[in-house]
Amino acid sequence: MQLNSMEEILDYAISLEQAAVQLYTDLAEKSDRPAIRKALLEFADEEREHERILKDVKAGHITNLTAEPVQDLKIVDFHTGVAEVDSSSSYGDLLLFAMRQEKHAFMLYTELATRATTAEIKQLFDKLAIEEAKHKLRFEIEYDEHVLKEN
Repeated sequence: MQLNSMEEILDYAISLEQAAVQLYTDLAEKSDRPAIRKALLEFADEEREHERILKDVKAGHITNLTAEPVQDLKIVDFHTGVAEVDSSSSYGDLLLFAMRQEKHAFMLYTELATRATTAEIKQLFDKLAIEEAKHKLRFEIEYDEHVLKEN
């Protein structure tokens, strides 16, 4: 995909956040486990917040964001991909799918940070990358505690 301007980059990032909101909302609706449903809806809310931040930046309102490194358990690196999930997917497959989505988002924001036209925009994309890494870590911990320990 060729993104030639900061506006195109922001529009693309906004569309990805909207897709993530839809994904987590859809998965929550399909889940029969209240705790999982709650966690997925919380992730949807966090993705909505990312969308809001991106829209604010696009409108010229840049907020002061800081980014701290996040541990990577690399669980998703050792599993074959889960192409899609549905209501019949196992909890483990759902978590692996979500981890891959978050890893993709992290890599995208990391790449977008290298294309940033200002220090503030770079800082924004660095922060969003860290937020996506935090999401992935939460899924990895859940996978480690509830899927790997059961096997």
